[in-house]
Amino acid sequence: MRKPQNDTLGAPKTSDVRDEKVSERTCILTRRTASRDDLIRLALGPDGQVAPDVRARADGRGAWIGVRRAALDAAYVKGKLKGALARAFKTSDLVIPADLSDRVEAALRQAALDRLGLEARGGTLICGTEKIDIAARSGKVHLLIHAADAGEDGNAKLDQAWRVGGAEARGFSRGLVFPLPRTILSMALGRENVVHIALTDAGAAGRVATAIARWQAFIDPDAGLDGADAVGPDSRDVYEDEGNS
Repeated sequence: MRKPQNDTLGAPKTSDVRDEKVSERTCILTRRTASRDDLIRLALGPDGQVAPDVRARADGRGAWIGVRRAALDAAYVKGKLKGALARAFKTSDLVIPADLSDRVEAALRQAALDRLGLEARGGTLICGTEKIDIAARSGKVHLLIHAADAGEDGNAKLDQAWRVGGAEARGFSRGLVFPLPRTILSMALGRENVVHIALTDAGAAGRVATAIARWQAFIDPDAGLDGADAVGPDSRDVYEDEGNS
């Protein structure tokens, strides 16, 4: 049964992600407190321009949001976003670009691709149907990913191999269908014809799962790992100051 939908983010978790003490922040629009991974940081530039800081690395005061794209767009149109940001940044001298949602989406997308590229260079993932099949059946695969244009038969074959190797014990019944085609995945990994990807390290699987889930949760109310809903608590129209750095 699907969980009820709402406008808040909440990345699905995998059993391979380590249980660590998380740093929490508060969404300036809903007042929901969550981990940094479940929220998106906005930064204020020297020129007063508001920009996404999805890696949370920009200097200075930040403002955190935990809503989906549609809710962010609505808050922008109604002027609620500007008021919430003015309180968070403690200044009304700011400029919110009309395409802020596009910029957030693009930044989350790039962060997911960059994460895959880093894991490829670190040797924590493998490609190729035969290699993945062998690793999956032997229980070495912690996360399985299919390109958006991968064939159903190929997906089903590797999904079955992963189930044999213990996918369900890790909370999955099938691989994650990546929202982009093989050409994009190939460029991100610096390899040719990347149709399927398997993460063979638990930590790497957690990092990739989090990056992809954050992006999907922002753009698609039904998105999530293995078809799970990426949802959080009900949102509330409360707009108070929260200057989270």
